Amino acid sequence: MLNALASQSVLVLGLGDSGLAMADWCARQGARVQVWDSRDAAPQDTALAERVPGAQRLRGALELAALEGVQRVLKSPGLAPHDARIAPLLSAARERGIAVQGELDLFAEALAALKARWQYAPAVLAITGTNGKTTTTALTGLLCAAAGRRVAVAGNIGPTLLDTLREALEAEGGEAALDAAVQAAADATAARLAAVQPLPTDDEAPDADAAAMLAAPAGPEAAPEGGAEAPVAAPDQAELPLVDEQGVSLAQLDAMLQTHGLPIDGPPPLPPQFAALPQVWVLELSSFQLDAVQGFQPDAAVVLNLTQDHLDWHGDMAAYGAAKARVFGSAAPDAGLWVINRDDPLVEALVPTPPPPPMGARGKPLKVTVKWSPPRVCRFGLNAPQAPGDFGLVVEAGMAWLVRALPADDTPIKGKRGAKADDELQLQRLMPADALRIRGRHNAANALAALALATAIGCPLAPMLHALRDYRGEPHRVEFVLNLGGVDFVDDSKGTNVGATVAAIAGLAADREGSRLSLLLGGDGKGQDFTPLLEPIRQHARAVALIGRDGPALLDLLAPLAQAGLPVALHADLPAATRWAFERAEPGDTVLLSPACASLDMFKNYAHRAEVFVATAREIAADRGEVL
Repeated sequence: MLNALASQSVLVLGLGDSGLAMADWCARQGARVQVWDSRDAAPQDTALAERVPGAQRLRGALELAALEGVQRVLKSPGLAPHDARIAPLLSAARERGIAVQGELDLFAEALAALKARWQYAPAVLAITGTNGKTTTTALTGLLCAAAGRRVAVAGNIGPTLLDTLREALEAEGGEAALDAAVQAAADATAARLAAVQPLPTDDEAPDADAAAMLAAPAGPEAAPEGGAEAPVAAPDQAELPLVDEQGVSLAQLDAMLQTHGLPIDGPPPLPPQFAALPQVWVLELSSFQLDAVQGFQPDAAVVLNLTQDHLDWHGDMAAYGAAKARVFGSAAPDAGLWVINRDDPLVEALVPTPPPPPMGARGKPLKVTVKWSPPRVCRFGLNAPQAPGDFGLVVEAGMAWLVRALPADDTPIKGKRGAKADDELQLQRLMPADALRIRGRHNAANALAALALATAIGCPLAPMLHALRDYRGEPHRVEFVLNLGGVDFVDDSKGTNVGATVAAIAGLAADREGSRLSLLLGGDGKGQDFTPLLEPIRQHARAVALIGRDGPALLDLLAPLAQAGLPVALHADLPAATRWAFERAEPGDTVLLSPACASLDMFKNYAHRAEVFVATAREIAADRGEVL
């Protein structure tokens, strides 16, 4: 049990997957749990009754009386802080000094407690961005596993953070197994220390306190001076040294290290070896999960891109970007690595810049030194990298390569004034971009981000590059369906915002120069500005078929292109739109479902929308007498 939650009273807001995970975790740590959801029948009501039978379930309007005796309010990520159903209670909680947290706060707190008590210190990699999160998260987990690390992938990608941690702790064997792993590491370190640094002779006796510690028996009882054994009063559990009947306690080991030290070339203390706990956590984090989080510090994190999305939740782009930036934790130079998409100005703007110099009385900057330490940054993009350690893409002899920049062998990193960065770098070719099975240049960028994250924690490149060649991508994310008469059908139903569709269009166009796209757009636009679609469509579209609630708005937007000759048509359903788009495609073209909109106006979800698209493509093939 991690004692921070023991005997506390917590109020969980929202009973989806994350709310259930928080309720379950807190109850297992000894907390008293209330769970509120306005729905009479929430998705996880049955699971709550089974997993947290002692939880008090609150329904209907949320009253301030629910805060009585509560130490923490735990908000599910789907609930916006300004949601009228919960905003008054959140405000009252803060006024009363009650912590308002989310699942990521609890996860970070749990990792800190596990490190303090059992020396569990895994690497943590975090991924966020408007688009590409799931692909990059899955790919990063795959690369780390290929490098021989035991990996857990969790968060927005599913499963939840706390459920994954709970299952890992159960697989490890609980507290007894954790204690045993720490004890084994202490014993092994003591043995290694004795092998390289013998205990002192009588002439080199340690100080009295350390000598007494070293002389003390490891067992729970000590023999008195007379030699006869006598029972010793049992101390409180918290005072017991971590020790088994044969081993050395951590206090004894610390005394040995303090007294004798380690030789300069000697081995460092051995960390505990756990059997099931992940060595690497790879987390996909949404802006909802990151909003207002405190205490989360990954070893490396990335913001893949920033485009308009979820503005109804955050209010504006500034708040949305600020939430995403929390993925990095601290900006201190000794904190985690910031992995930055240098092709995205909004992402680049997240990197802290030096503060301006103080101004003098006459409005002129004072000539004083302002102490400032930037965070560690690694950049990636679809062009040549500009600094050692950065990743990018270059085209040589007509072939695109994923590359990493290294310092030139005989050139110092800091060149003379006016020297070109190229003179200070050599580009390490990693693999041809065409060797990737995932389609589109945007997926090449996702692969570069995953490589940057995994190499940040010491994963070797060779096994990761082999795994990268075999990765086929995630369902409904620029996923190849079939080829019919030289025309590809590609499912990007997960492209539910403008930025995702722009990336898919640009990525596929770069992969197949000279070909064009028959696009399927439309659905619930969530109040987005569709204007950024105009230029990519003008450059790369053969035809555009529109569906859904915001199909008419898209039709108005594309009217100038239609007047210039681009076929654009509004359809009643997706099958009709798909057939129309295929009829206008030419060999070498792609029929691309990337709606730039949510699906719930016409479908159960984006996966259902994809099923209809794929089924229609297969029906077209059957109508043509083609066997797939």
